[in-house]
Amino acid sequence: MLGITIKELIDNHELKNMTPEIDTEGIILSHPDVNRPALQLAGFFAHFDSERVQIIGHVEQEYILQMDEAVRRERYDKLLSYKIPCIVYARGIKPDQDMLELCNHYEVPCLVTEQTTSDFLAELLRWLKVRLAPCIGIHGVLVDIFGEGVLIMGESGIGKSEAALELIKRGHRLVSDDVVEIRKVSEATLIGSAPDITKHFIELRGIGIIDVKALFGVESVKDTQQIDMVIKLEDWDKEREYDRLGLTSQYTEFLGNKIVSHTIPIRPGRNLAVICEVASVNHRQKKMGYNATEELYKRFQANIGKKNPLFEK
Repeated sequence: MLGITIKELIDNHELKNMTPEIDTEGIILSHPDVNRPALQLAGFFAHFDSERVQIIGHVEQEYILQMDEAVRRERYDKLLSYKIPCIVYARGIKPDQDMLELCNHYEVPCLVTEQTTSDFLAELLRWLKVRLAPCIGIHGVLVDIFGEGVLIMGESGIGKSEAALELIKRGHRLVSDDVVEIRKVSEATLIGSAPDITKHFIELRGIGIIDVKALFGVESVKDTQQIDMVIKLEDWDKEREYDRLGLTSQYTEFLGNKIVSHTIPIRPGRNLAVICEVASVNHRQKKMGYNATEELYKRFQANIGKKNPLFEK
């Protein structure tokens, strides 16, 4: 099961821990959403998402200050009895003594951030969506080409790493070689990264392992990249008909998300790096509204029926 510790949450977002005696490494957060417990502070606990991080902002704190002391402690007690993973006070708001006592009693970390509620909530959601997103590992190479995340796939030994190395020499950036970890952060977005153990390394048959970051500099690598396109390399088959116009789009599916895909046949002398660059730029052009295939089709349609002087006597 995917999960992160509350200590990771504290360290990543520079939160102040008001309950240091609680073991934050032993508390696992597994839900990628957050909750502002306004209704719970008002006494309504039906459909309470107790597995989420609970955030108290300025509005919730103002409501708390208007409560009778006995009611406030009763609401705190019920809220924390659900064993929520943690509670975070935004805007530098300091939790009162009742909250701290009950947090220690139920072993719920009480944290404070100086950020505004909306800013912290947005940043935390983004971070949780990435860290707790569904993840798979696939065999391939991920490269950032002109800002487009290009996943190069194919059989072992077909030339994926060599193509990536040539792209790096041409100024593009390596994300991962051999194994790419793909995370689904939304219904439209897949993020690729490298496993920690192989990050920034490339394997070249006949040479061995090379450290791209050490060899070409920090500008030649990247930790994560959205996957925008898939290029599949395969041996040339003279019996097969390959797409020459691009009239129909092909897709590859990962975790339920479809990514535009191109199959590139490999023959001696073909410059894979240039082909990947052109495919990347062409993909960006299509996203900006221009499709060369459609433009050629329009020209062809416009010229049907016109007399061509080359064929006149």
